[in-house]
Amino acid sequence: MPQINTFLTFNNQAEEAARFYTSIFPNSKITRVSHFPDLGPQSPFKVGSVMTVDFTLDGREFTALNGGPQFKFTQAFSISVLCDTQQQLDEYWDKFVAAGGTPVACGWLTDHFGVSWQIDPKILIEMTTDRDPVKAGKAMRAMMTMVKIDIEQLKRAVAQ
Repeated sequence: MPQINTFLTFNNQAEEAARFYTSIFPNSKITRVSHFPDLGPQSPFKVGSVMTVDFTLDGREFTALNGGPQFKFTQAFSISVLCDTQQQLDEYWDKFVAAGGTPVACGWLTDHFGVSWQIDPKILIEMTTDRDPVKAGKAMRAMMTMVKIDIEQLKRAVAQ
């Protein structure tokens, strides 16, 4: 079977981002840091500077690359974090925001590196995909009014 992991290209913050991400999630660590070799006089990369950082976030593998300023993140790509409890959701959300992340809408935020994250409770997925279209619609409408997802508010909206 092929190995599939997420590859994130930063301007020059790959190591800083990997250190930040691994500080947030349990069972996370940096597994390898590689450096640029001498690529000749035309290379925009400084010999010996960080090229890639391999890391795991709670067992999921990622690679961060310092690729230069031409690479930009957009909301077309996001990393989803499904939480069991409101406390867990609040903890992750607050760590991203405290570090300079920007809340967006519907459980999304953009971290200070420009990467989009969805910090959502698992119950949100269950509610918005409920077989009962009325309940699913109520959950969706409630979610659309939120920035950070509130589980109790979702439950109240669906129960009405």
